[in-house]
Amino acid sequence: MSPDLERFRQVLRHHAEHNTGSVALWGDQLQLDYATLYAEVTYRQQRLRDEHVKVVVLALDNGVEAMLWDLAALFEGLTCVTLPPFFSPTQRSHCLAQSHAERVIAEPQLAAELQAAGYEKNAEFWCRTFSGSNRMPEGTAKLTFTSGTTGTPKGVCLSAESILRVAQELDQASRSTHPQHHLALLPLAILLENIGCYAALYAGATLSLPSQKTLGIQGASGVDMPQLLGCLASRSPQSLILVPQLLLMLVSAAEQKAFDPTPLRFAAVGGARVSEALLHRAQRAGVPVYEGYGLSECASVVCLNTPQARRPGSVGRPLPHVQIRLADDGEVLIKGSTLLGYLGEAPHADEWWPSGDLGEFDPEGFLYLKGRKKHQFVTSFGRNVNPEWVEAELTQRRHIAQAFVYGEAMPGNHALLWPQRADCSDEQLAAAVAEANEALPDYAQVHHWIRLEQPFTATNGLLTANGRPRRDAIVERYRAQLTETALSEEPAS
Repeated sequence: MSPDLERFRQVLRHHAEHNTGSVALWGDQLQLDYATLYAEVTYRQQRLRDEHVKVVVLALDNGVEAMLWDLAALFEGLTCVTLPPFFSPTQRSHCLAQSHAERVIAEPQLAAELQAAGYEKNAEFWCRTFSGSNRMPEGTAKLTFTSGTTGTPKGVCLSAESILRVAQELDQASRSTHPQHHLALLPLAILLENIGCYAALYAGATLSLPSQKTLGIQGASGVDMPQLLGCLASRSPQSLILVPQLLLMLVSAAEQKAFDPTPLRFAAVGGARVSEALLHRAQRAGVPVYEGYGLSECASVVCLNTPQARRPGSVGRPLPHVQIRLADDGEVLIKGSTLLGYLGEAPHADEWWPSGDLGEFDPEGFLYLKGRKKHQFVTSFGRNVNPEWVEAELTQRRHIAQAFVYGEAMPGNHALLWPQRADCSDEQLAAAVAEANEALPDYAQVHHWIRLEQPFTATNGLLTANGRPRRDAIVERYRAQLTETALSEEPAS
C-alpha cells in the first residue's frame, strides 16, 4: 500500500475512533457514521478479495453503496472503473470490454445489457472471464473514461498516489472556510466529484450522496430545478462542486430568492469555461464560488481560486502538487500527478502533459485560459464533444449533405444543416436529426438546428480547398444563430 493510500486509511480510522456519532455518509435515506463506514469498507474489501480479480466496475447511481464499494476497491489495490450514467449502451459495452472487467456492480436496470455482454449474476456481482491482456499500466487504481469526444471513450489510467494527492490539495484549499457538509451533485463517475468526495472524507465532514433521481438530474444535462432546489434546501450543504450550467441555475435561483446560498461556504466550479460576468453575478448573489481548472489526464484539478487567492476570470494559481508552464504557442503544459497512460497504449513517459488548452499567466501567477487548440468543445455541463463525430452521424443519415455542430460553453448543441436536395422539407430534416440523436449519448445530441440558406463552399470561405470546414470562419459568420435560441431554430425531437 502506497504511503498516500495508507495515510488516507489512517485518516478514516482516526475519524472512526474520534468522530463518534458524526454522520459520514448520507444517501437518499441511509446514514452511516464514520465507525460504520470503516467497518463496511473493510467488509467489502474482503468480499472483493474473495473474488480474486483485478478490475471492478461500478455502474451505480450516487449513494452510500457506491461510495463504500469505491473505497473498498481503492484500499484493496484493485482497479476501479466508474461508468457515468449518461454513457450510451454502446459506450458502456466498449468500456467493459476494454477494461476486461471481470466483476461489475450495477443498478438493476442494466441487467439485460450486462447479460447481452456475456455477464452472469452471482450475489451482488455480475461476473465474466476474459482471455488475454488489457494492457493496463501497473499501479492503476482508477480507470476513468473520458466523457466521450467520440463514440469510443479513452480510458485514462491513474495511480492512487495521484488521485489522493489532488484530494488532499482540495481539502487544504477549502480548509479556511471549514465546510463540514459536502453534497455530491455530479455523478461519482465524474473524476472531479469522486476526488471531491475523498477530500470531504479527509476533512471528516458529512458526505451527502443523494441519487441523481432524488436531485432531479437526468442524464448529462436534464435538471428538474424545483426538485434540485428542494433537495439543497432540505440538506443545507456547505460545499458543492459545480459545472457552469449548474452554477448559472443556482445563481439565477438565488437572484430570484428561490435558493438561499447562506449555508454555502465553498463552491468549486470547473469542467468548462465560466464567464467572468457569471462569476460576478454569483458574488453579488452570495454564492461563494471559486473557479478551477483540470483534466482527467492530470487526476483532475491542477489550478484553483481560493479564499486567500482569488482572481475572477482566472482559473486560479497552480496547486502545490503540480508545475505549469506555457509552450511557445501558449499551450498549457502540466507536470505532476499525470496519468500512467491510456488503456491499451504505451505508458506515458514525458513528464510534461500537453493540455490542448491555450493560456497565459498574469504577474501574480494566476492562469487565464484563452481557448482550445483542437476542434473539440466543452458544453456548459462539462461534457467533451468532438463535433466531427456528431456531424458524421448527421450526414450519414438521409437528407443532410452538410452539418456543422457547435456547443462551446452552452447547455445544448446547435447545428447548421444543408440538405441534400432543395425539395427536402424541414420535417424530413427534423426526422434525420432525431434519428442521429438516437445513436448519440444525450450530451452529444443536437438540441437546436438551423437550415442554411447556402452551403459551405471554398468560394464563400467556409471550406478549405480540400473540403474541410473552416471552423473559425463558420463560427464567426453564424455566431448569432449558434449562440442564441432564435425563432428560426427548430427544436430537435
